[in-house]
Amino acid sequence: MGYWQQSGETVTGMARAIDGDSLRLGQRELRLAGIDAPELHQTCQHDDGIYPCGREARGYLDSILARAPVTCTMREKDRYGRDLALCRQGDIDLNAALVRAGQAVAYGRFDAEERQARAGRRGVWSGRFERPAEWRRAHPR
Repeated sequence: MGYWQQSGETVTGMARAIDGDSLRLGQRELRLAGIDAPELHQTCQHDDGIYPCGREARGYLDSILARAPVTCTMREKDRYGRDLALCRQGDIDLNAALVRAGQAVAYGRFDAEERQARAGRRGVWSGRFERPAEWRRAHPR
């Protein structure tokens, strides 16, 4: 079932990606817990050159969200007041799936999924990139 007990508030419905690790479900903005995706304006590099990995991560999440409703269980709030959530689409743990696809890195959880993505050179692991937390420090708002 993932790394949390299913004990927090749960919401279900169609959602839209805000960025690679945040989504809007109804009137709520949710942050996917335990992962960190490239920032929307972040770029990465692979053999073909520089590419907009932040926009790619958002597009990847949005394509998954467009398929079917999601069920998100809130656990706590982040420093911006967003609910941190574990989201599922049927049997798929979205948080883990994004890390496994290399569209996000582990951020406190999902280390095994990150190792799989790195070994398979998927997503950001296909080239060079700054971890999103490092990129935010170098590019403050």
